[in-house]
Amino acid sequence: MDVLSYHLVPKMEKINESEKNRILKKYGINSSQFPKLKINDPAAVALEAEAGDIIKIEREDKTGKYLTYKVVVGK
Repeated sequence: MDVLSYHLVPKMEKINESEKNRILKKYGINSSQFPKLKINDPAAVALEAEAGDIIKIEREDKTGKYLTYKVVVGK
């Protein structure tokens, strides 16, 4: 089963290095300050993420759409 296509899982994607740097600069933080996503999480495995990658998550609720970010960390 593809976890990323499951209807309860929000849209997720790895961001590239230039977008990662833009986001870090925009918020004035370093990547360790993002919420964590373990490397063995099924979504991280499906995205073939490595430690240090930033995952962009697009969520939607009754108030609208919003973005959040998580950094992939080791076990």
